[in-house]
Amino acid sequence: MDSGFYSAFTALAARMQSLDLVANNLANVNTTGYKAEKEFYKAFAASLGNDRLTKVNQAVNNYGVLGGERIDFTPGSLDKTGSDTDLGIDGSGYFAIQTKAGVRYTRNGNFSFNAQRQLVDGAGNPVLGDQGEPIQVPSGKLTVSTDGTVSVNGAIVAKLKIVDFPPGTPLDPEGNADFVAPPDSEKPATSAQVRQGVLESSNSNPISSAVELIDLQRTAEMMQRALSIFNTDFNQTAVQDLPRV
Repeated sequence: MDSGFYSAFTALAARMQSLDLVANNLANVNTTGYKAEKEFYKAFAASLGNDRLTKVNQAVNNYGVLGGERIDFTPGSLDKTGSDTDLGIDGSGYFAIQTKAGVRYTRNGNFSFNAQRQLVDGAGNPVLGDQGEPIQVPSGKLTVSTDGTVSVNGAIVAKLKIVDFPPGTPLDPEGNADFVAPPDSEKPATSAQVRQGVLESSNSNPISSAVELIDLQRTAEMMQRALSIFNTDFNQTAVQDLPRV
């Protein structure tokens, strides 16, 4: 009976963690450049190698626990905004942003100018050029070409730093659309093309996330009821059998 209790408990804990992920995805369906997080499960086989257990006990002792989450890096759609400072990346790559905590990488190209006419992100962090410097832009007509070259009134000002990472590089999310990469893992993006006047939408699907949220809630409720039943049986055993010992 304790095996069933542990199985129900781990199932409930896994679903509660998954609920947090799905709720966060739903909250960011309109966040520019957001990448959805997906949970994955792994098996816990407590009965492995124990031939004395019955088939029922073996089934009860083999159950899934949350293995963690992975990021879905599928690009979102590029939606037109008409703003010259809004930039999107067509292909694989990231903008480099200088924050107080270090360089961060993002697909959120919702940029603007600060008081010093530096190109900055929504938090006021400078967007970096290909030499690692903040991009200073004089007054005039801003044009950004597909290779990231920044021009004003036809004169070249700078070039955006667009980077990519080798397959399997762990990128840790920070905030809603920024990522932290291991030191010295970045490399120049080769397939990225910069599009001006567009922003990349979130790749979080609101319909599938809503369905998944309902399913997780129902499963969590079932596990709560199972735990309540097991707890009642434990208490009944304690009251009826322990006095006889």
